[in-house]
Amino acid sequence: MDIQTLQDEIYEELLDEIGIEDEDTLSQKQLLSKVKDAIREVRTTRDYPDNYTEDKIASDLNRYFGNIKGIARYDYNQIGAEGETSHSGNGESRTWKDRTELLINVIPLARVY
Repeated sequence: MDIQTLQDEIYEELLDEIGIEDEDTLSQKQLLSKVKDAIREVRTTRDYPDNYTEDKIASDLNRYFGNIKGIARYDYNQIGAEGETSHSGNGESRTWKDRTELLINVIPLARVY
């Protein structure tokens, strides 16, 4: 699997889960942006050595499919509420979990110098 295929699979699953309609191109663009950002974040966190090929990186990133999907979903759901730690109004209250929890299982690669 290459990175583009990984991105496409996560994007398609989230489109279905979130329920974004075909006519809603703004939401589609926003979601795709969040998926790309999540892949970049996991890739940066893993901190791949220079000798890793794109195929090897893609294979490794696939192991973090759930993390990437969770980060993209979280970030998409934050649109319009960025930076808010809690919200209440009309008898409803909303609190977001800590985003760093989504990266807990993404471990940087060890290097020996």
